[in-house]
Amino acid sequence: MAYYSLIKNLHLATIVLSLALFVLRGAWMIAASPLLQARWVRIVPHVIDTLLLASGIGLAVLIQQYPLVHGWLTAKLLALILYIGLGTLALKRGKTRGQRIAAWIAALLVFGYMVAVAIAHDPFPFGQ
Repeated sequence: MAYYSLIKNLHLATIVLSLALFVLRGAWMIAASPLLQARWVRIVPHVIDTLLLASGIGLAVLIQQYPLVHGWLTAKLLALILYIGLGTLALKRGKTRGQRIAAWIAALLVFGYMVAVAIAHDPFPFGQ
């Protein structure tokens, strides 16, 4: 059980760090700040997100629940793919500032959905 607590705490910490950096990078994108191009800003989020994904996989293995088998984890995986796509659009690939802002807001909503699914262990955390 000690491994579970360690991995869960790592997962929760990286969720907070990932969200905080995404919000900060989004604010810098909106403000057209040159800080968005800083070297650490292009590296650190990838390190944090790799730890986040690895700890998530570790938790799934420990609790023996897997995407494509358990609905709530399937929903989280699909939402994660959407979140990554929206995040990329928001911070790199959006053609206009308006598109980037809309994608950033949508990504934040998807992030909230993923958190709700994780808490409820239900793909429909807001009721059916």
